[in-house]
Amino acid sequence: MIKLPALSNQFRPAMSQDNIFREIDEELRSDRMRALWRRFGPFVIGAAVAIVVLVAANEGWSWYTKSRSASASEELYAALEAADRGDLAGAQAQLDALVSNGSGGYPVLAEFRKAALLAEEGDVAAAVSAYDALANSQSNPRMRELALLLAANLLVDHGTLADVELRIATIATDDNHMRRVARELLGLAQYRAGDAAAAQASFEAVLNDPLAQTSIRNRMAFYLAQMVSDGVVAGDTPTLAGDEEAAPVAAEPVAE
Repeated sequence: MIKLPALSNQFRPAMSQDNIFREIDEELRSDRMRALWRRFGPFVIGAAVAIVVLVAANEGWSWYTKSRSASASEELYAALEAADRGDLAGAQAQLDALVSNGSGGYPVLAEFRKAALLAEEGDVAAAVSAYDALANSQSNPRMRELALLLAANLLVDHGTLADVELRIATIATDDNHMRRVARELLGLAQYRAGDAAAAQASFEAVLNDPLAQTSIRNRMAFYLAQMVSDGVVAGDTPTLAGDEEAAPVAAEPVAE
């Protein structure tokens, strides 16, 4: 029978001490990890829960706002359809509800349409007041300018030159992107007020604007052509830039 050599007394203690130290080290590491987890675990769990809650809240809010916007859009189209059918009272009621309960930009759109309905019903003064109120309440300068232009458009026929100038004089400047519309309205108001020279200057400013589109150039040409034909200003008949079909419509605003 083969006998294995006995381990020396010097080797056995050395191996036992290595095992003991390793086990102690592992225990210490385990204890440190448990201590660290007890200390920081709640924060880690809390952070994870907070992230989940935030993501869920964001998704929920996104769904809610999209749902409300879709509903507001449907309400606006329903009001527009009612107005097209001639049901102005029904359209007004729907727009009032949208102004009160709508979301996003739909309440503002509803306010603009309400003002337009007032004009369609013949209450120009109320429509102008509504546009003025919109202009005073808007933080967006473009929306403010739009409201002022729409008010001025009504006042060309139902107000004075001073009323029109009060609203759009600051828009009819070289650095404003809506200057062409403002100058057209200003020119019409000047013509109706009897200031043909000022009207001519306003129309020519639009006609000579390099950024003016063909359609608006043609309107200015027709305005000026009618003024020359009526003998209120001197000069040659302006040359049209293209679209001839605009002539009958464009000549109407300055006809007396």
